Order: sequence, then structure tokens, then C-alpha cells
Amino acid sequence: MRWVFGTLLAVLVGLAIYVASAVVSLGGLVEAARAADGAAVLARTDVARLRHSLVEQIVAAYLRQLGRDRPVKPLERMLATTYGATVADAMIAKMLTAENLTRILARGAIGEDGSGIPNMQRLGDLDTSSVFKLLGRLSPVKPVEFLVRLGETESDGGVSIHFEGDGWKLSGIQLPGAAVQALAQILVDNRDRKG
Repeated sequence: MRWVFGTLLAVLVGLAIYVASAVVSLGGLVEAARAADGAAVLARTDVARLRHSLVEQIVAAYLRQLGRDRPVKPLERMLATTYGATVADAMIAKMLTAENLTRILARGAIGEDGSGIPNMQRLGDLDTSSVFKLLGRLSPVKPVEFLVRLGETESDGGVSIHFEGDGWKLSGIQLPGAAVQALAQILVDNRDRKG
């Protein structure tokens, strides 16, 4: 009976350390964003996962826009996914420079001023001094990934942190719906100009 309590205590302590390491890493990312330190933000980012996350969101919105007026056929969906991913990847590559990524996290500015792309909540607005408020914003996605809501709901946007190797890194930015739609509209506009 004593070993059951010992095992349970060990599991709880391990879980607490696991979540605390995520909170500490998130605090470091928030501080880097507040300081507008692009090198520190990139050091705390898994750029490949982040790029994939953003491309996936934009392509899904692009396909929804294509299917708005009529059903999208399977072959057309495959071609649209290929085209959308190629163009979205190029667009996202421009967004993921140290300067632009830091601007997105620090100011919530997704596009350049006057681009018409709605902004999102700022990562720097998270109160990292209140651990319990911060824990209230964490949602487990996978055993090694947490979603951190930036607003009151997930539709306000958020960031994902993923544990890999020696620590937690930024692995995704969940853009607000209006921002994703605006970015997908850029794909539609590019397709219309070319075709």
C-alpha cells in the first residue's frame, strides 16, 4: 500500500516538474518577445513546425473559400492544396524572419501596416508573474504540446509550445479566424491574377 502512495507521489511530482518546465520556457519566450529580441525568439522557436502550422491553417481557409460557392472535387482539392501550400509557404517564409516573428509576438501585428490583415493578441500581454492565471491559459494538445490561449477563447488566437530535445519551443501560432481568412484571400487573389 505504501508503494502505491509513493508511486502516485512520484508521478505527481514528475507531472508538476513537466508543467513547470513548460511555464518557465513560456516565460522566457514572453520576455524575449517583450524585449523585441529576435535572436532569443528564434532560439526558442521550432521554425519548421511553426511554418507547417501556419501553412496548414492558411491552406485550410483557402480550401474553405474555394468551396464556398460550390463543392470542391477531389482532384481540384489536391491541386489547390499543392498550389496553396507552395504559395502559402513562400508567404510564411517572409513572416518568419527574426524581425517579423518578433513583431507578431510582441505587437500582435501579423501583416505590415496597412496590409488589411487583422492583428492578434500580443504574447507580451501574458502575465507571467501569476502562475495560476498562466496555467489557466494552457491546454494540452498532445503529451508533448500545449496550446496557450492569448485571449479569453481559442478563437482569439494562441501559441503552441512543443517539447523536443532539451526543452520547450514555440511550434505554432493559432491565428484568429479573420487573420487566416485575410491570408487565404491573398492566395485567392494571387490565383486569380495568374489564372
